[in-house]
Amino acid sequence: MTMHHLVRATTLWMLICALSAVYGGKILVFPLDGSHWVNMKIIIEKLHSRGHDLTVIRASNSWYIKEESSYYTSISIPNEGGFNENIFDSFVTRVLEIQRKGNSFWSQLFLQLEVMSIASNLHKDMIHLMTKIFEDEVMMKSIEDAKYDVVLSDPASGGGALLAYRFNIPLVFNVRWTIHGEGHFAIAPSPLSYVPIPGAELTDKMTFFQRVKNVLCYTFTLFQVKMFVGPHYNAFCQKYFGPDVDYFSLFQNADIWLMRNDFTFEFPRPTLPNVVYMGGFQCKPSKPLPSQLEEFVQSSGEHGVIIMSLGTIISQLPLDISEEIAAAFAQLPQKVIWRYTGPRPAALGNNTLLVDWMPQNDLLGHPKTKVFVAHGGTNGVQEAIYHGVPLLGLPLIFDQPDNLSRMWKKGTAKLVDVATLERNVFLEVLKEVLHKPSYRENIQRLSKLHRDQPMKPLDRAVFWIEFVMRHGGAPHLRTQSFRMSWITYHSVDVLLTLLGATLISSWLIFLVMRYLCCRIVFHKKFKRE
Repeated sequence: MTMHHLVRATTLWMLICALSAVYGGKILVFPLDGSHWVNMKIIIEKLHSRGHDLTVIRASNSWYIKEESSYYTSISIPNEGGFNENIFDSFVTRVLEIQRKGNSFWSQLFLQLEVMSIASNLHKDMIHLMTKIFEDEVMMKSIEDAKYDVVLSDPASGGGALLAYRFNIPLVFNVRWTIHGEGHFAIAPSPLSYVPIPGAELTDKMTFFQRVKNVLCYTFTLFQVKMFVGPHYNAFCQKYFGPDVDYFSLFQNADIWLMRNDFTFEFPRPTLPNVVYMGGFQCKPSKPLPSQLEEFVQSSGEHGVIIMSLGTIISQLPLDISEEIAAAFAQLPQKVIWRYTGPRPAALGNNTLLVDWMPQNDLLGHPKTKVFVAHGGTNGVQEAIYHGVPLLGLPLIFDQPDNLSRMWKKGTAKLVDVATLERNVFLEVLKEVLHKPSYRENIQRLSKLHRDQPMKPLDRAVFWIEFVMRHGGAPHLRTQSFRMSWITYHSVDVLLTLLGATLISSWLIFLVMRYLCCRIVFHKKFKRE
């Protein structure tokens, strides 16, 4: 290459870098800790690679969200509450204790009350965090002076919507769950006749009694929100925004909803123009395994490998349950890789490798992986779909039973109750998933459907975030339905008006006809006389 060409190439490269710096936007991120942060971080890294400047608001005692990062700067809010590993482990233990008492009405009620109590405390802590931000004049001034182009937030916590409203910044959600439940139910039409409520473990084809169950579950969800979530946010909005601001409407006013699922997982249902599906955006082709792990996998021969992980926040189960699982694994010819940090089970076989961490995506993409034993978190389920690996589900809490129920109904998974898990039952179910071809065939069909799209889900998500930044929002995509009262939305006033008009018209016609009949009768009588 000549010096002239080298100078031109260098100049072009500098020009490209300068343009990237000029058009890079400023993004304020309000994430949720735990497994939610895992997928938010992927979007942050992608946005950073495109030249955007990102600021993450985090609690000082965040579990996963680090204060220092090469991808973002952080604003740390002093906090002593929140949800750490010890609290979560004790919560899981308590849930299993309740489940072991049986599947009666009362045990299910106690379980729901336990979950609601935890949720209420989390939202209470979130409001304390938001109060510290709003009361800190220096911090509020710095946020206002930064002139952010967009707020990117996870609506499973309420802070992002409150900040976006306070500073009048366009709002984009990275969402599957909101503080009100599943994201669609906050904005999209959701007829209960064929749209199942998460938690009801139903499909879009319901019998009469299943529809009754669906309506009751929906009513109970509304009750939960009103009693355990609403009071915290309503009080905050009244204090800082006035009595006319409803916190639910702040969520519904988001410009774009980046939905962390798609219709290979979700049942067909109504949606809206500003709902963008990016299911499986965190999935990617597998990379080579570390040499020692690859050697262990290859040693499985023709039998292949089973991998087991209960996600980022459940690293171990009670020892008696772990012993049953270990004993079942020991009877298999397959090799097993198990992410587990508890005491080593006595029944552990020579075919099972315990690890503190595993490259889950890379293992799922390995040709020797036969089954994924999982708790049913959204990220893990989507990775299983992407790589076409059937599931054996051990659902514990939150959305996990419903996620795995959907996979079971699609013929890609079998479920085992963790609370009553016994080695022989676990072994038989595992053998069924291993040896019955339909499980692998069904999930590989879902994998083909998921992959067959014109644009990668992560690229789609980034496009719409940048779209909102370029245009200062996306109000042309937002429905006006949430601004309507229930009566207006369902046209009850119109129906009553039309019904009233029909009744009045019918009554007038009746009066006219009766009058005419009376006139005719009177006229005939008069003629006879």
